[in-house]
Amino acid sequence: MDKGQLRSWARAVRARLDIPRLSRQITAHLAGFLHQQGLEQVLLYSAFGDEIDLSALPEQYPAHYYLPRVDRYDLRIHPLPCPLVLHRYGFLEPAPDAPLADPRVLQAILVPGLLFDRQGHRLGYGKGFYDRLLARLGPRVVTVGVAPEALVAERLPTDPWDIPVGYIASEAGVWPSTPQGAA
Repeated sequence: MDKGQLRSWARAVRARLDIPRLSRQITAHLAGFLHQQGLEQVLLYSAFGDEIDLSALPEQYPAHYYLPRVDRYDLRIHPLPCPLVLHRYGFLEPAPDAPLADPRVLQAILVPGLLFDRQGHRLGYGKGFYDRLLARLGPRVVTVGVAPEALVAERLPTDPWDIPVGYIASEAGVWPSTPQGAA
């Protein structure tokens, strides 16, 4: 399948899943992982449609949290709490005049996606916002792809600019992605 077909397939699979239950399970695993790793500056995301909802994470693991806002071709980072507005696609995002944070303060980025593979490659919505952010920040930031186990594939098609995440979080737990070529 090409990326367009994979996106359609992933949306159909996700529509049949119990997202509230999976969100609770994945959030609990992430709280334990972040605590174990000692990560205190964490970029969340606002769930879009039937993405895994991590909004309960700050209650389970106290830390400094941030939310992204799309600004043309990049993600701007805003510390929470901040004023939120409803995006035209129905999720909450920081208001345009919300205070900004330097992305270099981030220790962890929780990355949404339609589909991940075991090597940490992500299939998102095709705009590349997270790839550009991850490329700017480099490997010092812990990156965690968030997806139900049903949407973690063995291998996805990739492009040269795709930046894999270092970990995958699903209802089965949080585990390191396997670099390409590793057994």
